[in-house]
Amino acid sequence: MEKLSLILWRERELLETLLFKLETEQLVLASARTRWLARASAEVEEVVQQIRETEVLRATASDEAAQDAGLAPSASLLALAEAAPEPWATILLEHRQAFVTLTTEVNALAGTNRELITAGYRSAREAMLALEAEGAGGYTPDGQAVTGTRGPVFVDRSL
Repeated sequence: MEKLSLILWRERELLETLLFKLETEQLVLASARTRWLARASAEVEEVVQQIRETEVLRATASDEAAQDAGLAPSASLLALAEAAPEPWATILLEHRQAFVTLTTEVNALAGTNRELITAGYRSAREAMLALEAEGAGGYTPDGQAVTGTRGPVFVDRSL
């Protein structure tokens, strides 16, 4: 149980780091300063990769703890907590609650970031279409740009 608990602590720390990196990415997206967007996204991916690696260790330690507790492999954290003696039962339940909270926050923030990225992509695409000689005249019901002949486009570069 001790080995499992140590790995769960590491995984919690990584989820908190992921939350921080996602929030940093969101601030970069919201500020429209795209200079750092690639770096912020790379840092998010790096933490996600570390979480994947830690999940493998956690699965192994969890299976060992389940076997020691007389449970089948791949037992849930809740099942392990219910089968574990104190103080491990309380510790595992606290880990479980922390994971529920952190994953809810990570999912919400990742969803918001996806929306910001999508909105930014659409804005950039529309701006590029507007600058083309045959720019967008609107959109079809399925979201495709409708092109039409337009007159010359004047761009004031002094702004």
